[in-house]
Amino acid sequence: MSPERFEELVGEALDEVPVELMSLMNNVVFLVEDLPPGGGDDLLGVYEGVALTERGWDYAGALPDRITIFRLPTLKVCDTEEDVVEEVAITVVHEIAHHFGIDDQRLHELGWG
Repeated sequence: MSPERFEELVGEALDEVPVELMSLMNNVVFLVEDLPPGGGDDLLGVYEGVALTERGWDYAGALPDRITIFRLPTLKVCDTEEDVVEEVAITVVHEIAHHFGIDDQRLHELGWG
């Protein structure tokens, strides 16, 4: 799958996030990269930043948080474009949840692990 098509799928997944939820997100950017730093191929996405639940009085002026979705690891675990669509949607929700302070354990309990 081309990088352009993969980026389209990430955009479509973001379009599916309820507007009310997106409006609560603050100071965060979404990126697509081929591979995680270090070239590992088992990480599908990552949230880098300070979760909303952890932000204090000293947060002002911080650089934007980053949610990055990794194309090649995602393609590695998927057999069809339909699988990619589903996996991208799950990964986007998973990383957005981290922005709201939800940890991996709770995400697994909720079925978004």
